Amino acid sequence: MKKRRLGNSDLYVSELGLGCMSIGTEEKTARKIIEASLEEGINYFDTADLYDFGENEKIVGTALKEVRENVIIATKVGNRWSQDQKGWSWDPSKSYIKEEVKQSLNRLGTDYIDLYQLHGGTINDPIDETIEAFEELKAEGYIRYYGISSIRPNVIREYVKKSSFVSVMMQYSILDRRPEEEALPLLEEHGLSVVTRGPLAKGLLSDKMLEKVTEKGYQDYSLTELNDVLPLLKEKVAATRSFTEIALQYNLAHPVVASVVAGASSPEQIRSNAKAVRSQPLSEEEVSVIRELTKAGIYKEHR
Repeated sequence: MKKRRLGNSDLYVSELGLGCMSIGTEEKTARKIIEASLEEGINYFDTADLYDFGENEKIVGTALKEVRENVIIATKVGNRWSQDQKGWSWDPSKSYIKEEVKQSLNRLGTDYIDLYQLHGGTINDPIDETIEAFEELKAEGYIRYYGISSIRPNVIREYVKKSSFVSVMMQYSILDRRPEEEALPLLEEHGLSVVTRGPLAKGLLSDKMLEKVTEKGYQDYSLTELNDVLPLLKEKVAATRSFTEIALQYNLAHPVVASVVAGASSPEQIRSNAKAVRSQPLSEEEVSVIRELTKAGIYKEHR
């Protein structure tokens, strides 16, 4: 599987990454999913301290122990579980980040984290303090690089100005093109990368698309709009290839995207996603058609 450089780092991540939140807590099943990922050439594994109260990090770390030097482990920090584990609060403080990284390292069973990401962020955070924490962890060797998980342009701008972060994780898909308005151009200008999540838009951009449509719609799309635009996309760009291919290749068509992180609940799903990523890239004409049918996450009438 092809790899792309993550920002200005020396990390080269597979074009498809595994979103580990989806692998569950049954260790045998989770291990099979991770092993299938490795067989398909995936080297980028994304988890978080929040997932399953840290159990996800333990499972990921154990499964990757024998190949640790050949993989890139990304995890996240900033959400603090309450004592009763019924909810969590936001804590981007330096003290919490520097303490929590030790817990993540312990659960992952590793001496270092390749990419440590702030799991959210607002403009009201103590951003300078947060950056200081990440910079110190990098200098101390606990992490190799850091990034943030955010779609907020005002937050991203602050990190671009003040930090040496290398990437932003954000939701991005054919049905959620908000990042194209400001975030992607800004990051591309500064040589930074995006790791995308939600590329299949909760299954709406898979071959079972119309089965996934609900009354709630999706983002700025109503139920009626989805019933209009999805068949149009199928007709115009996915008549001879799977919709999963179209969806994942649309993300990869943007030069700032380093890896598309997709979840999987079975080895078969991993293999399907890997096949889609290895498929023929979208042509400029196909990208143009998709953008004509949709517009920055807001439905554009096209009949």
